[in-house]
Amino acid sequence: MLSCNKRKQQESVPAEGRGLLFSVWNFDGRLAFDDIVRATEDFDDKYIIGTGGYGKVYNAQLQDEQLVVVKKFHQIEEELDDERRFRSEMEILSQIRQRSIVKMYGFCSHTVYKFLVYEYIQQGSLHKTLENEELAKELDWHKRIALVNDVAQAISYLHHECSPPIIHRDITSNNILLDTSFKGFVSDFGTTRILKPDSSNWSALARTYGYIAPELSYTSVVTEKCDVYSFGVVVLELVMGKHPRDLLDGSLSSGEQAMLVKDILDNRPTTPTATEENSLALLIKLAFSCLESSPQARPTMREAYQTLI
Repeated sequence: MLSCNKRKQQESVPAEGRGLLFSVWNFDGRLAFDDIVRATEDFDDKYIIGTGGYGKVYNAQLQDEQLVVVKKFHQIEEELDDERRFRSEMEILSQIRQRSIVKMYGFCSHTVYKFLVYEYIQQGSLHKTLENEELAKELDWHKRIALVNDVAQAISYLHHECSPPIIHRDITSNNILLDTSFKGFVSDFGTTRILKPDSSNWSALARTYGYIAPELSYTSVVTEKCDVYSFGVVVLELVMGKHPRDLLDGSLSSGEQAMLVKDILDNRPTTPTATEENSLALLIKLAFSCLESSPQARPTMREAYQTLI
């Protein structure tokens, strides 16, 4: 049984129709199967905002003008991996409520339709934001520093406030969504793993290249420290404005890391203030501690988050 610390207990309201199971959590207004099908015109391609190996992602505007995002999976009898992703994301997100984790409003489980319904996060992914020159300027240093805090708090919650602990397994700039004020939300829990004490916690590789902890090249045992490594990559990506591929190839001493601040900063935002520069030096130091080749040498996400507050 998975349990996580929540502000309040959420209620699940099941409804059956057309031989399907549909559940909704804490949603303002009526959200029903027919509403989703109507809003997407039976999942017409013109509403697609993203695709993946699991299926397609749609925008949907409900009758009360509420915008939601719908992730529709392939037909399960054809794709067993999609069934696992669907079940994983449904079970995890139905249990957790944390302000920096994207909210799931409900799901539909049916032989023809399997989809998840999420809150709509307006700005899109951090990756796309950093690729956009104007948005990257608007994502100033104050916002970037706050964004690191958002992500660290969310992952710390998964690791330390859920029982058993939850490992996201795919922390990347593509899976961090931003709202219009650039607040961050961790998303995409399809590859998430629950750490069970009576299990070997072996898992097939299911992560994004460039964010994978080095130990996963020779072992398939997943631990929380895999997420810590990926978090370190994302922190450097925020500081540099691009993926830190070159820096990941070698190790740097603490002195070299401090010297890096002015050399690697993304030059699109305005020059950081002295206070922001100090915070950025701390972020870079934290990032490199998370990128230690030995998992044991990396901090826990609780320790990482506590260094930021």
